[in-house]
Amino acid sequence: MSLDFYFMKIALKEAIIAFHKNEIPIGAAITYQNIVIAKAHNLTETLCKVTAHAEMLVINLASNYLNNKYIKKCTLYVTLEPCIMCAGALFWSQIGRVVCGASNSSKRGFVYSGIKLHPKTEFVSGIMKNQCKALIQEFFFYKRNHKLQKSI
Repeated sequence: MSLDFYFMKIALKEAIIAFHKNEIPIGAAITYQNIVIAKAHNLTETLCKVTAHAEMLVINLASNYLNNKYIKKCTLYVTLEPCIMCAGALFWSQIGRVVCGASNSSKRGFVYSGIKLHPKTEFVSGIMKNQCKALIQEFFFYKRNHKLQKSI
């Protein structure tokens, strides 16, 4: 098993934690020299903050860990393609590599919008995409059906 799959499994575990907290199930982990130095999941509902995306949280944790605003030698593993806000933060952090699971087909992802990551950032997509996509689909299926049951 490649390291990308190994670390994406850690991000997916974070997404599952978010799922159980009724948060949109997106998880992220950042590695430095193949060691996880930060991991997080969406906390926008819990913290009542629109910026509490998994990517934003792990960028801050990794920067604190390395005591540096730039995380050039790090890799982000995230279960869903980052949004425009997170892509901007990734650009400014100058992260070395971004590995993403599912693409963001809701037109909210940075790829669809034409936003670019830092020129030196390597971008890889599709690692464990089926598992990442299935978790998000299950979450929204549950949310839609739960709302329907309440209104009946």
